[in-house]
Amino acid sequence: MNVHESDEAICARGGWAPDFKTRPSAPPIYQTTAFDMHGLEQLDSVAAGVEPGYIYTRDGNPNHEAFARDVARLEGAEAGVVCASGMGAMTATLLAHVRSGDHVVAARVLYGRTVQLLNHLKSAFGVDVTFVDANHPAEFARALTPQTKLAIVETISNPLMEVADLPAIVSALGSVPLLVDSTFATPCLLRPIEQGAKLVFHSASKYLNGHGDVMLGVVVGPRDIIRKIKGLASLYGVNSNPLECWLASRGLRTLPLRMERVSQTAAHIAEFLTRQPAVARVYYPGLANHPSHPQARQYLSHGFGGMLAFELHGGRPAVATFFRELAEQIPFSPTLADARSTLSYPTGTSHKFMTADERRSYGIGDGLVRLSIGLEAPADLERELSAALAKLSGTSGS
Repeated sequence: MNVHESDEAICARGGWAPDFKTRPSAPPIYQTTAFDMHGLEQLDSVAAGVEPGYIYTRDGNPNHEAFARDVARLEGAEAGVVCASGMGAMTATLLAHVRSGDHVVAARVLYGRTVQLLNHLKSAFGVDVTFVDANHPAEFARALTPQTKLAIVETISNPLMEVADLPAIVSALGSVPLLVDSTFATPCLLRPIEQGAKLVFHSASKYLNGHGDVMLGVVVGPRDIIRKIKGLASLYGVNSNPLECWLASRGLRTLPLRMERVSQTAAHIAEFLTRQPAVARVYYPGLANHPSHPQARQYLSHGFGGMLAFELHGGRPAVATFFRELAEQIPFSPTLADARSTLSYPTGTSHKFMTADERRSYGIGDGLVRLSIGLEAPADLERELSAALAKLSGTSGS
C-alpha cells in the first residue's frame, strides 16, 4: 500500500484483488465500459488485431465474444456477433447487405416484427422487398432480380410451424445468400449452414438462453460478413451488454437437454390437443397431418421442437376465456422458450402489425393460440390444458 494515497484515491481506484493465476471455474462477468491500455503502442496493436485484447465494450467484450463464438461453433460457422436484441441483430444484418435500390426476397410467414422492419426499409429507404411462399422454393427463383442481395426464411415458421426445405431454397437462390432465422429449431435440431445457408440468426432471448431473463440476438456466418455486421452493430449502438451475454452463455450449457425435453413434451401435448373438441386444428410439424411433416422428418432428425399452435373454435372470445382460465398455470406471455410453458396470441402480439386480411391470407386466424412448451411434466400440462378447454367445449376434461 502506498502510504501517501489519499482516501479519495483509495476509493476511486479500488475494487481490485491482487493478481492471481488460478482460473475461475465459471466464466467471470466483464462488466466494464472500457479496457485500460499500457500506452499508444498497445492501443495500435490491439486495434490492428496483432495483440489480443479489447478497447471499448460497444466494440467488443470477452462476454460478447464467448457467447458468439459458442453459438458459431454449434452452428458450424466461422464467426458470430451478438446484439442487444433479436431485432438489433436483424437490423445490423440487413444494413450490412442492402442499400436503397437493392432487393430482398423473404418468406411471407416470418416473425411479425421482421416483416415490419422489411416494410420500413421499403417505405423509408427504397429497399425493394418481395414476399413469397416458402413452401414453394421455386417462388424464390421467380422473385430474383439483378438487385437481389439477400433472402430470409425461418427453419420453423412463426406461428404455423412450417418447416422450410432449405436445400431446395438455396438451390433456387443460386448465388444470393440465405439468412435463416433458426430461433425455433436451434442448432440442436437443425444446422442451416449444413443445408447451404450463408447466415444463421437467433433471437437468443429464446431457447439459447432459455430462462426468460435475457434480451439478445446473435448472427453467425462467414468471418468477413460477420466483421461487417459487427462494425455496423457498434456504429448503430445495438451492441449487447456483458451481463446478458454471460447469462446467455450460462443458459447455453443446458440447451441440448432442454431441447430434447421440450420436443418430447410438445409431441405428447400436440397429440393430446388433436383429441379435444374445443380445438379445431393443431399445428405441429411432428404430426403426420401437418403440411410440413415430410420436411420435418427429413431435416429435424433430433426432434420437432417445443413450439406448437392450435386454433380454437370460437375465435377471439374463446381465446380470452382460455387465457383467463390458465392465467395461474400457463400464463399469456408474449415471448417463448422460457423454462415454464407460456401462451401467446399471434394476432395481438407477434403479428399485430399485419392487417386482418394479411393474417387471414397467411392462415393466422383470430382463434390461433401459440403454446411454448417448458420443462414441466407432460401430465401437469395435459391436466391444466384439459381443464381450461373443458370450459370452452362444455365437456369434462379428458
